[in-house]
Amino acid sequence: MAELEHPLKAEIEAVRSAILASDKTLTERIKWKAPSFCHGGDDRVTFRLAPKGIFQVILHRGAKVKDTAGFAFEDDSGLVKWAAVDRGIVTLQDAKDVKAKKAALVKLVGRWIQATVA
Repeated sequence: MAELEHPLKAEIEAVRSAILASDKTLTERIKWKAPSFCHGGDDRVTFRLAPKGIFQVILHRGAKVKDTAGFAFEDDSGLVKWAAVDRGIVTLQDAKDVKAKKAALVKLVGRWIQATVA
């Protein structure tokens, strides 16, 4: 992260810190040159630092495809664009967008972690 060059670096750091502070069971590693948050060693949330000046938060259930039978997640935030039943993408456009969505995003990530560790 120290070497990251991105127009939203401060916002990325703020969201990263808020997610880590929200759940002491999470660990972090760098995956695809971006923060990835793990529970029990399995990736659950990964940032995508697109070169176009936005960044995305990817909700997933790990690197390997998992059976989705019986899996459901209710997104009450309205932030997620679903690419699959168990893969969602939250896009953050700019500093104003991050500020407006950060609290809801952190809450969403917490709910996602709980839903995917069961």
